[in-house]
Amino acid sequence: MSMKSKPIKPEHVAKASTKNAPVSTKHCIELCRWLRYKNTSEAKKMLEEVIALKLAVPYRKFVRDIGHRAGMSTGRFPQKAAKEMLKLVTSIEANAQGKGLDISNLKIIRILANRAPTPFTGSRHRHGTKRTHIELEVMERRAKPKDAKNKDAKNKDAKNKEDNKKNNEENKK
Repeated sequence: MSMKSKPIKPEHVAKASTKNAPVSTKHCIELCRWLRYKNTSEAKKMLEEVIALKLAVPYRKFVRDIGHRAGMSTGRFPQKAAKEMLKLVTSIEANAQGKGLDISNLKIIRILANRAPTPFTGSRHRHGTKRTHIELEVMERRAKPKDAKNKDAKNKDAKNKEDNKKNNEENKK
């Protein structure tokens, strides 16, 4: 069964991508899974903590020979990949600002990492280096109108006052 969702308007979406980033694809895949559906401000904070070795990224798919971390099963601190992701998140915030979106209200809706072609470097003992393509899309969250909450509260207050008046009148009789 497929769920029907409202189509996303392109004027509410900002995109950014990195091609041939010199980082491990496996680390980027785990970072993408961890950051998906987060706010950009929250994602930046989390990535900065990974770079400072304060917060480990939980690994779910590529867990062979990875040790346990406190408070989670397996995890690592992919600093190099986190630096590339942080650059991409700051870039997409700038793209969103250029489109006129509210930066404080951005949510990551699509983030993925794919393996890029492997360039062979060196001359005598040639070996391949790791490369990754990373794509990122953010959408502006709709802020819940504060007026609706205030209207509900005002309506409840008005109803309570009317009920109290009726009760007082009945008690007097």
